[in-house]
Amino acid sequence: MITIRLLQPHEFDFFTDMHYESIHIPQGKPPKDELLNAPHLKKYHEGWGRSGDRAFVAVKDDQHAGAVWYRLFEETNPGFGYVDNETPELGIAIHPDFRGVGIGRLLMNEIIKQAALDGYHSLSLSVDPTNTPAVELYQKLGFTYFGISGTSWTMKLDLAPKAKPTP
Repeated sequence: MITIRLLQPHEFDFFTDMHYESIHIPQGKPPKDELLNAPHLKKYHEGWGRSGDRAFVAVKDDQHAGAVWYRLFEETNPGFGYVDNETPELGIAIHPDFRGVGIGRLLMNEIIKQAALDGYHSLSLSVDPTNTPAVELYQKLGFTYFGISGTSWTMKLDLAPKAKPTP
């Protein structure tokens, strides 16, 4: 059985492990401490728990299997998937031992539902376009191509209700 629940403060190390996993570098990936302390990546977890931060973890058989999170960024210090100051940027990672069994989809569905409950009108993310399984999952969930940042795509999901056509 898979349980999805809010990240607890004592699970911050797992959260940073998942942040590291979420960074798609197929070859020559720097060590965790070095990579996550780079200024362009540190902002994704530094001071975690501020207003607008939200994270869920997936637990399977009493083991942490993955995490999903979002955080707001500002135009003066944007993330890779920055859209605007009111759109949280999402991150997700699944522990390698638990990939391919649908945990990513469960986590994404939960965070999308939570973002709507929190009053956000959209979510964004950054993805390496060569990470085909991730791109396909995001597209199935309704994310669309929004732009490019470096070598990554920015994708956006509109959470606002669609206007009904007038009869």
